[in-house]
Amino acid sequence: MTDEKQHLAKWWEQIENEKILCTLCPRYCTLGEGQHGFCYIRKNIEGKLYSIGYGKPTGFAIDPIEKKPLNHFLPGTTVLSFGTAGCNLGCKFCQNWSISKAKLDEIKSLQVSAKDVVELAKKNKSPSIAFTYNDPTIFGEYVIDISKIAREEEINSIMVTAGYIDKSARKEIYQFIDAVNVDLKAFSENFYHKITSSHLDDVLNTLIWLKHETDVWIEITTLLIPDENDSDEELKLMTDWILKNLGDSVPLHFTAFHPDFKMMNKARTPASTLKRAREIALSAGIKYCYVGNVHNHEGQSTYCPNCKETVIKRDWHSVLLNKLKNGKCIKCNYQIAGRFV
Repeated sequence: MTDEKQHLAKWWEQIENEKILCTLCPRYCTLGEGQHGFCYIRKNIEGKLYSIGYGKPTGFAIDPIEKKPLNHFLPGTTVLSFGTAGCNLGCKFCQNWSISKAKLDEIKSLQVSAKDVVELAKKNKSPSIAFTYNDPTIFGEYVIDISKIAREEEINSIMVTAGYIDKSARKEIYQFIDAVNVDLKAFSENFYHKITSSHLDDVLNTLIWLKHETDVWIEITTLLIPDENDSDEELKLMTDWILKNLGDSVPLHFTAFHPDFKMMNKARTPASTLKRAREIALSAGIKYCYVGNVHNHEGQSTYCPNCKETVIKRDWHSVLLNKLKNGKCIKCNYQIAGRFV
């Protein structure tokens, strides 16, 4: 057996002319013999689809969970983070392009079993594992195997994803997932189509499904790019949609863009833009809104929606003070949304 044929993929079907239709994500790649999907790590070999990225992470890191970013899921704890090569989106602004746009033969990858990933988390005393850096949707088989073992070992599993996934595949991939940060790239189809090579409605559908049909804890991140997705009108439309479809307690993160990959001509996001976006969200009724990739104590701390007490004070990814007791404000006993130690 060749190295590439070690793991038969899920979510595909044979179609005419000996081609394969990959049904993992809404891209629905059609693959002839020897061809890779858009993501690079799913390949037609002799009429079958193989997950050639299975068990091949590009490296591991121990991160604060706030870096994912997750501010309402075990704040102050660490998480074992890793990804693979490839991605099923084509974001021109990708901040991890050296990984997400790499092929397996272009990047140094490791060979690590699902069990070994969980053992690594235990060895480092990390209560969670995060599938991140590139989009974990594309190595869904690996996610399932790791998260199943992790659940048995009482270790949490976290997806950091764009949410671009097929309706059937997501039911399997998320069955043992505890938390997710969905990267809502913008709130316009034009942005999604031209800048990410994907579609907005599929991501919104995933968010609604996660909120109403799973027990997964959800947070949302939007990277604000000057003059692309940062207008008051678009931010108001986004926050109104979140309130209507997901409620007022899903934490929302606005993070600063820096020039990268194919958008080197853009300026960094001003801190004032992040502040304005946060004010729009809070004014609309979002209870928990944060700014990221900048130093801003006010915009990174958690406040009680009832009495306005600072219940978690943060600086960047560091928790400086946690005044929650059993997830409740110590001043007024209000229950803060989230999963807390």
